[in-house]
Amino acid sequence: MNASNDKATLSFSDGTPAIELPIYKGTVGPDVIDIRKLYGQTGKFTYDPGFMSTASCNSKITYIDGDKGELLYRGYQIQDLATNCDFLESCY
Repeated sequence: MNASNDKATLSFSDGTPAIELPIYKGTVGPDVIDIRKLYGQTGKFTYDPGFMSTASCNSKITYIDGDKGELLYRGYQIQDLATNCDFLESCY
């Protein structure tokens, strides 16, 4: 992910003050909104069953898009590596 100057503004209908959250540009895939400070600033959590729209970490090695059934390892489709490469080739 790469930092950007873009921000998302989250407003609440319960009177909680609106907050700004940073947006990061995805290296591959969609941009992401950084919600790490959400609880500290609002006392609220997010709800995302199955983590369908949540990235749990930043990875420069793998990319996963479950909706498309896409899994990349160092930019290569995992199916290509599994069928055309041995372990050592995949390591390098």
